[in-house]
Amino acid sequence: MSDSSNHTLSTWVEMPNHSDFTIYNLPFGVFKNKKLSPRIGIAIGDKIVDLSVLDQEGFFSTFFLPEGIFLKDSLNELIALGKTQTRKIRERVQQLLLADNEELRDHSARGKVMVNRKEAEMLLPVKIGDYTDFYSSIEHATNVGKMFRDPENALLPNWKHLPVGYHGRASSIVVSGTPIYRPKGQFKDPDMDKPGFGPSRRLDFELEMAFITGRPTKLGDTISTGDAEEYIFGMVLFNDWSARDIQAWEYVPLGPFLGKNFGSSISPWVVTMEALEPFRVAGPVQEPEVLDYLKCEQNHSFDINLEVFIQPEGKKASKVCQSNFSYMYWNIAQQLAHHTVNGCNINVGDMMASGTISGATEDSYGSMLELSWKGTKPVKLEDGEERKFIEDGDTVILKGFAEKDGIRVGFGEVSGKILPSK
Repeated sequence: MSDSSNHTLSTWVEMPNHSDFTIYNLPFGVFKNKKLSPRIGIAIGDKIVDLSVLDQEGFFSTFFLPEGIFLKDSLNELIALGKTQTRKIRERVQQLLLADNEELRDHSARGKVMVNRKEAEMLLPVKIGDYTDFYSSIEHATNVGKMFRDPENALLPNWKHLPVGYHGRASSIVVSGTPIYRPKGQFKDPDMDKPGFGPSRRLDFELEMAFITGRPTKLGDTISTGDAEEYIFGMVLFNDWSARDIQAWEYVPLGPFLGKNFGSSISPWVVTMEALEPFRVAGPVQEPEVLDYLKCEQNHSFDINLEVFIQPEGKKASKVCQSNFSYMYWNIAQQLAHHTVNGCNINVGDMMASGTISGATEDSYGSMLELSWKGTKPVKLEDGEERKFIEDGDTVILKGFAEKDGIRVGFGEVSGKILPSK
């Protein structure tokens, strides 16, 4: 069954209004609760479908799956079975959840299969071997260039010719809800004679998305833009926490290091590329023309609405940014093609983040660096408080969803609270 071929799917599962986790979505994640060990599930409304119970009850009997494949603490082994299998599993679950299908609805195991999401603890969905962060929003790169370099030549000469990126630290990527300690490091403001040391004074979020690779390559292999999505299992929301004062002092000549690697946060549910298919759109026009290996025959951009909220401790959350994933100059296929064009091998579970997603308007800037323009224009929150950067006790929440023709596919959220330095 194809999600996009039938726009009127309904389910017997009770659905909250504006749920991100509709019958059209069915993202994969890893969870546990007080009674259940870590295992793989699929989200629907306020419930999680426990795939291991479905498997034990024979619902996947024709798929010849490895024993215990769903009783894992990461999606890696499941993803490694390949898209043919994961697609069949997701489509089977979709079929079982349809309103007029009584197979699971009237089955004695239904109570065991359907787990309450609010009682579950979500775990990091994949074991991340390697992590790459791109820098693919032209608006973000231009804003940063204006602030820190030459406003007349904000983009460096290479920027429109290749997707700029760097290799980050996979060990410090954490799942939504995990607190982040304010990092310490060196910084040197223009008015300082010598560097100082201490907790970062300019802590920031970066609104990003990330894709997870689902198929490995060997050293020397390359992936074309046309084949790229066959290697991409799905996507998550990504907050690339950044210490701007540490970053500004360290990044010349070799780029980000301690200003970035103290923590990144991701949403727990991996939305598959199949679920995102109805939201495919054209990306920005690329001028000058890109080299042949970066040319695309189809659209690899997606219309995904993105929002950022800041919630001071004990107070209401305020929306500070509204952006869209389709603003990205370089798309996911170009990023993966460029990443592997030199023969760099990838593995199942690698994570590749988009870079900050900023739009053309001031309310669509995807970082406090831009929203407050390097701290010169404080951002007003709903209760009257102001923020130039993120303060201790603040929780930053990123949300994302796609909606079209009555179909909604969302990512839930990724949140993280900033704690004082240790």
